[in-house]
Amino acid sequence: MHLFYTPDIDPAHPQYFLTEEESKHAIRVLRLEVGSPVQLIDGRGGFYDAEIIDAHPKRTILQINKVTRAYQQRNHYLHIAIAPTKNLDRLEWFLEKATEIGIDEISLIICQRSERKEAKADRLNKIITAAIKQSIKAYHPVLNEPRPLNEVLKQPFEGQKFIAHCEDDEKVHLADVFEKQGRYLILIGPEGDFARNEIDMALQNGFKAITLGNSRLRTETAALEACFEVNFLNRE
Repeated sequence: MHLFYTPDIDPAHPQYFLTEEESKHAIRVLRLEVGSPVQLIDGRGGFYDAEIIDAHPKRTILQINKVTRAYQQRNHYLHIAIAPTKNLDRLEWFLEKATEIGIDEISLIICQRSERKEAKADRLNKIITAAIKQSIKAYHPVLNEPRPLNEVLKQPFEGQKFIAHCEDDEKVHLADVFEKQGRYLILIGPEGDFARNEIDMALQNGFKAITLGNSRLRTETAALEACFEVNFLNRE
């Protein structure tokens, strides 16, 4: 399968022109020819079966033969708000794996103990794009720019809200309070964990404290564990 990410595609139009970069990749690298079948995803749930009708290395033309809407749409919505890790490779690893497993939105949050307060969205989005192509997903997760934790805590969210932290407070297992096929916002703190006042602020804003097990997990591991649990609990 030769899969291309085409966010600007119009499902009502019978033809599509690949960008110069994608055309070069298709013709020069993949050696595709007129009549070669390809598949397209638009990041909004559309999956397209197409074929090449003009194999030009700068402007390849595709004929759209079939459009599938809401391709493999999941039965829930997952939003994880995570503090960027000091080592950016670890955040990139999380984005890649979470996208492959299934996630809808990621917010980068700046906390009191954050060791990194910025991240280049362009590079991170490229990793997400590569992951949806790898895992053949038609929905492209939304990546929000870094912003203070208190802004995320106060933003409206219709669904269940959780915070995972390491303090010896009363916490529940996600499976014990989980409502299937819902909407979820889960907060994952920095390497030094959330500060006490941040935890209290989250609880005051309707977040429920959860545990992700007995082990002390790295930020990116905790976030991926939360992602896996939500998808596992929603399995059909």
